[in-house]
Amino acid sequence: MGGCEKFLLKRCCCCGSLRTGTLIAGAAAIVLAIFTIIIIVLAMLDIINVQIRMIVLDAFLPPLAIQIILIVNLCVTIILSILLIVGTIKRNFYLMMPWVVLGGMLIIGLLVSVIVTAINFYTENSESGNVNGTIWLVLGLIAFVIYTYMWLVAFSFFYQVWQEAKRGAYTKDPFRRRY
Repeated sequence: MGGCEKFLLKRCCCCGSLRTGTLIAGAAAIVLAIFTIIIIVLAMLDIINVQIRMIVLDAFLPPLAIQIILIVNLCVTIILSILLIVGTIKRNFYLMMPWVVLGGMLIIGLLVSVIVTAINFYTENSESGNVNGTIWLVLGLIAFVIYTYMWLVAFSFFYQVWQEAKRGAYTKDPFRRRY
C-alpha cells in the first residue's frame, strides 16, 4: 500500500478521532442497510410505490429476484459493518478489511449508479425528467462525497492499525529479555 499515505486522514471531521469516525461509519452503514431493507420489503408488499432497479440485471431478472438479491447484499453489508465495528474496537485490521474492500468497490458503483440514473431521467424528454435528473444528480453526488469521505476515514484508521500490527506495536515477544 505504498504511496497512499498522502491521501490518508489524520482526524475525522477535523476534530474527531479516526477510530470514532470508523465506528460511526460502521453504525451508519448498518442503519442505512436496515432502512433500505425495510423500504424494499414495503415495496415488495405493495405498501409503498417504489421502483427498485439494478442497472444491468433489470434486463435479465424479474423484479422479485432483484429485490431478493438486494436484500441479501444488504445483509452482507450489515455483517461486514459489524466486523468493522468489532475490528475497530479490537484494533484488528483483518476484521476491518472486508468492509474497507467492499466500501472501495461500492464507491465506484455508487458513482456509476448516480450518473446512469440521472441520464435515464434526462432521456425521458420531459420537464419532470429534467427536474428529477437534476435532483438525483445533485443529491447523488452529495451522497457520493459523504460516502467517499466516511470510507476514507475508515481506510485511514484501517491503515493505521495495519501499520501498528506490522511494527508490532501491540504485541509482546515473550522470549525477548529485558535487562
